[in-house]
Amino acid sequence: MFDGKFRAPVDAAVRPIGALLRKTGLSPDHLTILGVLVAIGAGVAIGAGELLLGFGLVILAALPDLLDGALAKASNQVSQRGAFFDSVIDRVTDAIVFAGLAYYYASGSSPRLAMVPFGIMAISAVISYERAKAESLGLEAKGGLMERAERIILLLLGLLVKPLLLPILWIMLVLCAVTAVQRFIKVWKQAGVTPRTAAKMEIRRTRRQSRRGVSADRLRTRIPRRRPNP
Repeated sequence: MFDGKFRAPVDAAVRPIGALLRKTGLSPDHLTILGVLVAIGAGVAIGAGELLLGFGLVILAALPDLLDGALAKASNQVSQRGAFFDSVIDRVTDAIVFAGLAYYYASGSSPRLAMVPFGIMAISAVISYERAKAESLGLEAKGGLMERAERIILLLLGLLVKPLLLPILWIMLVLCAVTAVQRFIKVWKQAGVTPRTAAKMEIRRTRRQSRRGVSADRLRTRIPRRRPNP
């Protein structure tokens, strides 16, 4: 949800930072690796019960993930390999942080609560798989109530205010399940259209756009009639 609405403004805001980072000689992969190393520290801190320290480290881990794309564009290093590496590391980073949360609850007075962050990660994996599989089929599966950006924001709020952490995790679990269902339905509807029907729909859409373009050109080139002289 946030990714779709705020991706363009955020990319525009960090573009100058990417230009500055290019002068340091760092590569986007360096930033990606730095992010996962900081995430390991965040997971350890959260597992040890140092939630405020974990809060700060999660923010620091998110910054390289925010800037590696800007650096890749500024240094003309955008590639499929880089996109794949960044996406995989994002999943690894999430797993590390939520594993820290699971250990935090498993070592407490109610170890069964460790299943809540475990469940979040399990459903999040389904959400990511739905998008990956849909895109491999030429379909689209973005969106939903609880994407990665929303998970990070809610997690930060829970780490900052300890009494809210468990309720937030339960809310996150429910919304992740809703998001998984939303994406499934979205892809299911798209997949219900046969390739032949989809091709016909695309041809009709192209023709409509062509006719609109021709009509607009005619309006722009039409010469107004002169009024007769009195």
